[in-house]
Amino acid sequence: MDIPARKKLLFIGDSITDCDREKPVGEGLFGALGNGYVSIVDAFLQASYPELGIRVVNKGLSGNTVRDLSERWEIDVMEQQPDWLVIMIGINDVWRQFDSPFITEKHVYLDEYERTLNRLIEETKSKGTKIVLMTPFFIETNSNDAMRAAMDRYGKAVVRLALAHQLTYVDSQAAFNAVLEHTHPTFLAWDRIHPGATGHTVLAKAFLNSIGFDWNK
Repeated sequence: MDIPARKKLLFIGDSITDCDREKPVGEGLFGALGNGYVSIVDAFLQASYPELGIRVVNKGLSGNTVRDLSERWEIDVMEQQPDWLVIMIGINDVWRQFDSPFITEKHVYLDEYERTLNRLIEETKSKGTKIVLMTPFFIETNSNDAMRAAMDRYGKAVVRLALAHQLTYVDSQAAFNAVLEHTHPTFLAWDRIHPGATGHTVLAKAFLNSIGFDWNK
């Protein structure tokens, strides 16, 4: 597996990452990591690689856009000094354009999104932190749906940045698409955004695959 022993693995993002994690820092016992994919990743790491002692921290915050991440980056990322950082952001950047179409000050358009995420990557990468990017997603099979099409554009921006910076990335949309070949979107998420246990397991599995997790260990 790619993550060595005794490393700190920090996840940051929006509600998909947050999942009722402990505030201000999601770390420790009694559900501190929340009830989403971060806790599932941690459980698999501790169960399969207990000898590595990987320290997992959840800094997701519900409702966040990349603009919000930028405002809290110094405290929630840089001061945490993670060895590995996982970023999944973009859903609210897109969603606010659809559920709050007239409140334009809350919209984060593609150019700002890509520019801001690029800056955060550059700042963090310069400290030697290993970064994994996860694309935003919309649990909808119709790629012509307006919000799904917009989300795909933001996802492509994440892939562009990953390739430009030579980072590992997870195509979250592709991971969901594979499951959606056999089930309806509402089985995974009632609002096509917030997954249940199965959807979070899809995300956890996709992330673990990206870091070379050995499922036979």
